[in-house]
Amino acid sequence: MSETDQNASSGVITDPPGRWSALAILAAALVLGKTTWFSASAVLPQLAEQWALSPSAGAWLTIAVQLGFVVGALTSALLTLPDVVPPRRLFLIGATGAAAANALLLTADGAAEAIPLRFATGFFLAGVYPPALKSMATWFRRGRGVALGVLVGALTIGSATPHLVKGLGGLDWQLVIVATSVLTAAGGLLAELAGREGPFPFPRAVFDPHQVRRVMVDRGVRLASFGYFGHMWELYAMWAWFAAFYTAVLASHGWATVDAERTAAFATFGVIGIGAVGCWLGGVLGDQWGRTRTTAVAMTISGGCALTIGGLISLGPGIVLAVGLLWGFTVVADSAQFSTMVTEITDQRYVGTALTVQLATGFVLSGATIWLVPLVRDVAGWWLAFAMLAPGPALGVVAMLALKRAPEAAQIAHGRG
Repeated sequence: MSETDQNASSGVITDPPGRWSALAILAAALVLGKTTWFSASAVLPQLAEQWALSPSAGAWLTIAVQLGFVVGALTSALLTLPDVVPPRRLFLIGATGAAAANALLLTADGAAEAIPLRFATGFFLAGVYPPALKSMATWFRRGRGVALGVLVGALTIGSATPHLVKGLGGLDWQLVIVATSVLTAAGGLLAELAGREGPFPFPRAVFDPHQVRRVMVDRGVRLASFGYFGHMWELYAMWAWFAAFYTAVLASHGWATVDAERTAAFATFGVIGIGAVGCWLGGVLGDQWGRTRTTAVAMTISGGCALTIGGLISLGPGIVLAVGLLWGFTVVADSAQFSTMVTEITDQRYVGTALTVQLATGFVLSGATIWLVPLVRDVAGWWLAFAMLAPGPALGVVAMLALKRAPEAAQIAHGRG
């Protein structure tokens, strides 16, 4: 028996050697593996011009990835693949499939061909994110919140990158598609060849199609997931529409269209990108102060920003951007902590399945709000469009306070709740 196993069996939690290098490898693999998620977003103006896309068709190039991820995640969960197939192998399969589907965009000649390919990309990416979270959890018992926060922070930077590309002037769209396909495939190979599982493996599982229902019967998992659902009601809609919102803010203060769009792209890169720091701080606070309290505070602040930012346009772009940066910092700071809670309180044989169910349901909700925001904006303006996101984090706070009082809180963050 290794020293790590002996200490674990005696109740002493040690820091296994190599865990930070394992985190660095997996974070790099995850950033590479997820680049195809944002590939079409980065070159949407070029695609819209070449294929004569309507605004609705352009939006579906993004929404299709979300829906594909949901279907892929639910399929994976129903087959209990995250707990039967080794995480790094599932990562490789998912990354390879996503890279291939993304590369086939080069053969597309319009939205009718491109949207199914974007759906397929999201479907295969469902084999990348949940296994990465599970694999990293095998390295960390102490500090797990920080570790998963670093992974989500890496993804946050990836989410912001297309806006930086747009601000810098963009690239030839075929080159972007080829590059992101190569990077995604490389991420799968990196996870498979350089990564390895940690010294705290989860128990071996067997195929059980009923496990999807069972994981949500557990009250602690259900409350942690409700918190995540409230978080996702807000997160992706904010990420998807902040650039359009800030462009409108600048235009209302007399900025020329070209300057407003480019400045809004850089501003959005900052607003989304600062969330990576929020993910790290959320992990630190979650481990040391408690995950239920940390997530409740983050959702209270982000919900307050959602409720107010649309009413601040008359105060000027500087004030709006300051609130936007606070919003971007807090809106994702809690994200990894919901997943961390699931790894701590669910049946340890089916951690991967529980994570996948949580993520899939959250992405369904995010697709709904991405679609709703522009509809509400066109009828009632930006204030109500963003304010309607606030009930999500409000309900999430209620779930976290209930979980803090529940017996399952003793299993979270080593008793900190």
